[in-house]
Formats: sequence, C-alpha cells, structure tokens
Amino acid sequence: MDHITNPHDKFFKEVFTRRSAVTQWLEHYLPPDVAGLLDLSSLEFIKDSFVDKHLSEYFSDLLLKTYLKDDSWGYVYILFEHKSYQEPLTAFHLLRYMVKIWETGFKKKEDLGFPVIIPLVLYHGEFSWRAKLNFRDLLSFPEPLNPFIPDFQYILWDACQYDDEEIKGEAVLRVALLIFKYIFKEDLKDRLAGILELLKELSERQTGMEYLATVLKYIVNAAPEGHISYDDLKTAVNQALPHQGGEILPTIAESLKEQGMQQGIQQGILQDAREALIDILEVRFEVIPPPMVKTLNDINDPSILKILRRKAVKVKSLDEFGRGIDFIME
Repeated sequence: MDHITNPHDKFFKEVFTRRSAVTQWLEHYLPPDVAGLLDLSSLEFIKDSFVDKHLSEYFSDLLLKTYLKDDSWGYVYILFEHKSYQEPLTAFHLLRYMVKIWETGFKKKEDLGFPVIIPLVLYHGEFSWRAKLNFRDLLSFPEPLNPFIPDFQYILWDACQYDDEEIKGEAVLRVALLIFKYIFKEDLKDRLAGILELLKELSERQTGMEYLATVLKYIVNAAPEGHISYDDLKTAVNQALPHQGGEILPTIAESLKEQGMQQGIQQGILQDAREALIDILEVRFEVIPPPMVKTLNDINDPSILKILRRKAVKVKSLDEFGRGIDFIME
C-alpha cells in the first residue's frame, strides 16, 4: 500500500460515489420534508469539484443532480470537512461554491434559471460543530439592512452528535460513518473490531474483502500518530473476521513502515512551524507565558499553526492572541 496524500478525500469519494451508499445517507439524514421532495432514484453524479485548490487539503466535495417529485430538478451539494478543527467560515465557502455551480450551469447553457442547491456539510472532527449554520449569522449589521443581506442555511451531519446505534444504512455506509467518527480519537482501536464486524453483512465475499482493504488503508494513512498500531489492526481484524481478514493484513505492514517515514518528516515540519510561531511572539511581546508555549507545542495540525502565525503578526496583545487560540481550538 502506498502512502496517500489526502486519505480523507480518497475514502470519502470511494464511499459516497457508491449510489446505494449516498442514496441511503440522504434518505436517513436529510430532513424528512426535504427528502420527500426529491426523487433520489434519479441521482446523477457530476464530476466537477468547486473547492478552491488551496483548500482542497481540508475540504472535499460532491455534486449530485436530482429530479424533484414535481419534475423540476436541482442539486445536492455535499461538502466534506476533514480538518481536525472547524472552519468558522464554512457558510461563506458554501455560498461561493453554490455561485460557482450556477455559473457552470450558465456556461454549459443547461438552464438560464437558478436550480435549487441543497447544501450539506459532513463533519467528523474531534469536537461538536459550533460554527454558524446560517450565512446571515456571520454578519453583524443594523436590522434595517436585512433586505440587502443574502441568506441561506446548510444541513449539517456532525459525527459527534450521533450515538453508534443511530448511524444507519447499509454495511458499507455504516462502517464509513463510524470510521469517520472515530478516526481522530484514541479509542479507535477499541471500537474497530465492532465496526469491522458489520462487514459480515456483505453478501459477496470478494466485495467485503476489497472494502476491508480500503478501510484499513484509510485508517493507516489518516489516524493520528500513535493512536493505532499494526498489532491493533491485526487484533481487530482477527476478532471481527477471523476466517476472512488474514489475507489482507500482510499488505498493511509495508504501508505502516512507509507511514512511519512520512510521520517523521511531518513531525519535523510541525516542530519548525511551532518554533517559527513562538519566535514571532517573542520578537513582538518578549516574554511568552509558559502555558501558552505548552499549548502551541501541543498543536499537531500544520494548518492551525499557519493560521496562528498570521494572527501572531497582526494581534495587538498576547491576550488577543490567546483569545484567538481559544476560538480556533473550540
């Protein structure tokens, strides 16, 4: 197995481009009155991606065209956020992507009107979602200006909000959603055997083994360092699928070796980013409180360090910088 640059994107696309999986996900998690308006049997995958290139490391997307029960048509747009922290401007990003979708339709001369776009966000970070669901809530303005402000709301699927028993659908979908739920958590190794047991429900053995390999490959490449080992994977597979999983395991070992090399490089990059950030703060404010230094040294996400580095240049005080840390880490 080769190391995957963006394992979240690859696994998301592997699962959600399966018609049965995405259809069941929409059936179970769209509001019933919305799902009742859609003819989900007519779903058509659109290959275009609308995520900005510089954000593709943190977002994946999927656009589906669907007919409505009244014979009109529209889109379902799924934005998958696979950062370890939340993007507070998600509603703003969605607004831009929705405009891009309409513009693409105009260019292709598919429709001169504005087909409905139902925006959904799939999130599986460590903490419950707290960003605004409504675009209008991102702005602060006097009430008489309301007529001039665009407004829409997106539908959120937050893995943190569901008990395991509430995650529904076919085995492929449930396994994916449960893995998404636990991929950043330390108890992934304790939950894994129970999750993989769901693959016993797949009637075709070859399909089950291929999907098992896909799941294990995702875990190896996406789980945080130290959360799960090859022995943990081996134990979980042997418990869940004792007569089937053994043939998959040897292919994981090589991937773990490569992952270890990649993680060593990544740790070096992270340490350099932390030191650069602390240097900026020391140049600007001289003495940095030890608790703040410890907080910065505990951050393992380079994207967070990049945001904080920009804040360190602009803030007027350490108190303001500390509030910025608290907001990002919530």
